[in-house]
Amino acid sequence: MYLKHLYLTNFKNYAGLELDFCPRINCFTGNNGSGKTNLLDAIHYLSFSKSYFGAGDRENIRHGEDFFALNGLYSLDGSDAQVNIVVKKGQKKSLKFNQKECERMSQHLGRIPLIMVSPQDQEMVYGGSELRRKFFDTVISQSNHPYLENLILYNKALEQRNRLLKQDNIDLSLLEVYDAQLCQYAPLLYGERRKFIDSFIPVFQAYYRQIAGSAEEASLVYRSQLADKSMEECLRESARKDQILQYTTAGIHKDDLELLLDSYPVRRCGSQGQQKSYLLALRLAQMQYISDIRGEYPILLLDDIFDKLDKERVGRLMALVGQDHFGQVFLSDTHQTRVQELFEQKTAVSHRIFRIEDAVPALVEA
Repeated sequence: MYLKHLYLTNFKNYAGLELDFCPRINCFTGNNGSGKTNLLDAIHYLSFSKSYFGAGDRENIRHGEDFFALNGLYSLDGSDAQVNIVVKKGQKKSLKFNQKECERMSQHLGRIPLIMVSPQDQEMVYGGSELRRKFFDTVISQSNHPYLENLILYNKALEQRNRLLKQDNIDLSLLEVYDAQLCQYAPLLYGERRKFIDSFIPVFQAYYRQIAGSAEEASLVYRSQLADKSMEECLRESARKDQILQYTTAGIHKDDLELLLDSYPVRRCGSQGQQKSYLLALRLAQMQYISDIRGEYPILLLDDIFDKLDKERVGRLMALVGQDHFGQVFLSDTHQTRVQELFEQKTAVSHRIFRIEDAVPALVEA
């Protein structure tokens, strides 16, 4: 599986663009602000129907225009497959797979599996628990549609319950309905998360050792209130607190991952290089997990990955992604020469390097 051709119109700083890619490694080089990351985000959009960076659809329309369009042509299971996304101001977003309209965006998730590594991943280290939950929810959802459906239903019931708690006169019978829904889906989600983490940890640790090449031990600990009590007990014990604070304070939506290095939080004890190695290992393990289930590697996007990594770690990372069994890789960097040097010892690896200046790409090496 790989992206053969990208066509876009009025997306971010691009008025129009057509690019052909090779099946292995494609590189975008150029100064900051030239549009490298925007191309990676366009590719992310085609897999997830949304921006990696959390911006709303209309915010990605080029200034002065009233729509954007993305078109990706893929080689998928030996045949061509096409993904089209159109966002127009004042209209519902359109997503088509092989010319057939998707009624729900969730139907498309997992068709074109993709992993993105970005400097924004640093928020997983320093940010709140919702970012780490998003990480494992995204991993599981790309290969487990029942999990995704249960997650959507849980979050819908949670939103309705929180809205009810904000009312002056709470309808207790309706509260019981929402409680029952949360109690129905929570153990299903917890079971899948537990199973995922147990299988994910050794893969993650192996990738960390390969990238960091050091003796420290990276580990993950999954924290959930459902490890000690049922969802029913969580809701019963927090009922008074929920009514005072007007939102649901306990449950599986409070789950978290502890990111540890030698049993200490990586945000406190890890250097910048160690933290970036840690996050890269998380993403590569995510890629491996999806590959083991699907039998093929997802597309890998590496945005500005060389910052804060020494040459040894960069070399180990490129040795990994340059292996024959890896799938298609897109990476961005500000230094064209540095990218070209990476391939001097890997001439057998199929690659293309594009130089981007003011949202205009030029092929400089293939």
